[in-house]
Amino acid sequence: MARHTTATEQNIRQLVDTFYARVRADDLIGPLFNDTIADWPHHLDKLAAFWSSVMLTSGRYKGRPMPAHLKHRDRIAPAMFDRWLALWRQATAALFAPQLAAVFQDKAERIAESLSLALFFTLDNRKTDAVPA
Repeated sequence: MARHTTATEQNIRQLVDTFYARVRADDLIGPLFNDTIADWPHHLDKLAAFWSSVMLTSGRYKGRPMPAHLKHRDRIAPAMFDRWLALWRQATAALFAPQLAAVFQDKAERIAESLSLALFFTLDNRKTDAVPA
């Protein structure tokens, strides 16, 4: 199969469908997604709009991903982001030429980092044994 060299609405949708089929079947992150998402066709439409906005600057996505993830904070572990990114790398590498896959992967890594910081960073992690000067 020839890999795509440009991002289009059609191949972004192909990526979203391919990737989330892998996510849903994954032993680590699949249960969280499958328990959380009641309407997969609607969710996939929303995710395709999100990635269209990220990659094509289409402005189609109108949601707020941070609050959507924060409400599931008690079920999300840091290792889940690593698994999500690994599956994303596999899907993008299979569908896109290396340079374009790298762009998708870089965007996903930044998104994962942002969500991870929002979910897991606390000021309680700072050193408290420092002696004031």
